[in-house]
Amino acid sequence: MGDKGQTHPGAAGRALAADHPQSVRNVVLVGHSGSGKTTLVEALALTAGAVNRAGRVEDGGTVSDYDEIEHRQQRSVQLSLVPVEWDGIKVNVLDTPGYADFVGELRAGLRAADAALFVVSASDGVDGSTRMVWEECAAVGMPRAIVVTHLEAARADFEEMTRICAEAFGADDPDAVLPLYLPLHGPQAPDGHAPVTGLIGLLSQKLFDYSTGERKESEPGEDELPLIEEARNRLIEGIISESEDETLMDRYLGGEQIDIGTLIEDLERAVARGVFFPVLAAAPASDGGRQGLGTVEVLELITRGFPTPLEHETVRVTTIDGKPRELRPCDPDAPLVAEVVKTSSDPYVGRLSLIRLFSGTLRADQTVHVSGHGLSDRGHEDHDVDERIGALSTPFGKQQRPVSHVIAGDLACVAKLSRAETGDTLSAKEDPLLMEPWQMPDPLLPLAIQAHSKPDEDKLSQGLARLVAEDPTMRLEQNQDTHQVVLWCLGEAHADVALERLRSRYGVQVDVVPHKVSLRETFADRSGGRGRHVKQSGGHGQFAICEIEVEPLPGGSGIEFVDKVVGGAVPRQFIPSVEKGVRSQAAKGVAAGHPLIDVRVTLLDGKAHSVDSSDAAFQTAGALALREAASEARIHLLEPVAEVSVLVGDDFVGAVMSDLSGRRGRVLGTEQTPGGRTVIRAEVPEIEIGRYSVDLRSLSHGTARFSRRYARHEPMPPQVAERVREEARKAS
Repeated sequence: MGDKGQTHPGAAGRALAADHPQSVRNVVLVGHSGSGKTTLVEALALTAGAVNRAGRVEDGGTVSDYDEIEHRQQRSVQLSLVPVEWDGIKVNVLDTPGYADFVGELRAGLRAADAALFVVSASDGVDGSTRMVWEECAAVGMPRAIVVTHLEAARADFEEMTRICAEAFGADDPDAVLPLYLPLHGPQAPDGHAPVTGLIGLLSQKLFDYSTGERKESEPGEDELPLIEEARNRLIEGIISESEDETLMDRYLGGEQIDIGTLIEDLERAVARGVFFPVLAAAPASDGGRQGLGTVEVLELITRGFPTPLEHETVRVTTIDGKPRELRPCDPDAPLVAEVVKTSSDPYVGRLSLIRLFSGTLRADQTVHVSGHGLSDRGHEDHDVDERIGALSTPFGKQQRPVSHVIAGDLACVAKLSRAETGDTLSAKEDPLLMEPWQMPDPLLPLAIQAHSKPDEDKLSQGLARLVAEDPTMRLEQNQDTHQVVLWCLGEAHADVALERLRSRYGVQVDVVPHKVSLRETFADRSGGRGRHVKQSGGHGQFAICEIEVEPLPGGSGIEFVDKVVGGAVPRQFIPSVEKGVRSQAAKGVAAGHPLIDVRVTLLDGKAHSVDSSDAAFQTAGALALREAASEARIHLLEPVAEVSVLVGDDFVGAVMSDLSGRRGRVLGTEQTPGGRTVIRAEVPEIEIGRYSVDLRSLSHGTARFSRRYARHEPMPPQVAERVREEARKAS
């Protein structure tokens, strides 16, 4: 696994297409923003020979705004694919953003991959969000390895970082997180820093010198071997403890020298089974060299230690009507099942869909069935249609290089699937199937927007529809109460990218406006009102008088209308008219323009005219009566209250509970969960948690998560209600 000193350069400049799932590896890079994932991808591509004619590494990706938006954001904001070839194996490297706002891109990468490389910076350590992703991978048994970057930093310490990784990732078994190589340092610089120039293999006991930009193997000196003895023994014991050969440990402890080939085979099996997690080091090539430090070792780990798609756990598949369907694992001859893991737009070829094939073979110009999950609650259109795919291709930088077909286990790009969205299933049109969706975080930061001008208004709905089709972590809401268009995002950076894409990709300028919550009104006490609508203006007049009583009801009662008219004071045919007028006025509000709820309106008396009374007149009278009753009563402003559940590390429980209290929240209880975390349940007014996703991330250093759901409306404190009314008056 790279410890044999062999080098197998890949083929450059041509489209990579696999002929069997056995010759594919799908690996996703995971790590916090700035850990060096994209730099590592470029170094791997350069080592494997994926360079252009100028000798430069092509940018990986499938999205046209890669340069513009990512350059402005100074971070990766989307999933990108870089396929390289090593030792006859096609390696699909999926580079994911490290910033929490783009966790949807990370989850798409995890869905498409069979193994994960966790990239950690030798100078920054392991952050809480990276630990949480590790735990998610552990829960599904995904094979993992760790690559330490930024070894050139003055305070970089590979040995210390290995210890930190074992502590962070090896909670169950620290001896399952061990290095395969130790760094070799060159001459000490004037500042006291000794750069890393090579590696020494702990199993092979070979030296690999990268100081010239090309990997050179040599034998270590006698004075160098004792330096690795302790680490080598610990690695061998770690490998043997995970061996399927139960006699191996006894033989080793009995003094037998275990063959290095046996150790490497056991190591590869343990990595593929997800029970051993090797630590490697990597850095880009220096001085214009082609091979960056450790890149050969990383590629050999991927191709020899990580599992093939044949070993991927079968994803649950059903027919369109929900009946379970059994499929052979990753069989190119089985029925077609593929999934759209990323959707993007390209100015030259239109919509591009990055797909992972889990079963069957997909051919260019084939007609497929597109099945969605009906995410209408997130602003997506329901779709269940047949579509003819355009060209099949594999990305090579910003170019798309055509391929004739794609087999099970591989990834590729499909052009011009006009209805397909991220998360959709592609299957044979005569045998439509649906894959179980992967888990996506709920967007909890509201962004209220409006078109900047009339031309923008005409294009806004189409631009928003495309945004949510590409990114299922966004939710589009047309709020009927506040009459606002709200784009729910994962954070401020996510919102910034959405606005930038609307502008640059779809030509839509929007203005961000303050987000409004759906307030309500209700009567605080019993009140009466008289509605008198009498007009005479030639011809038929208008005559309607009604008297009502309004009383508050418990929360959740809505509006109840009761008829207690006696003696025909209001003719029977006009009683529904009074109710219609009351309900119409209630929908408009009686004090601050918010819908009235939770009251009983009782019609007590009234008068009518044999000629001038009408349906319209009694509707108006009913509305007037409700307004008069409100003018004589105390009106409560009701605010929505959310039930909030916060999952937070034990170290931050006190700070989070204090913050919730400062938001007028009521803590309902706490519950301990595994991994040193606590679930805090609370009820908090929604007006207080508009930016909670941003504030909680800052408060917990990015390690906490929360969910929310509407609980009820309840009276707003008088001082807060007065402030809201004053803001409404200023706005009008």
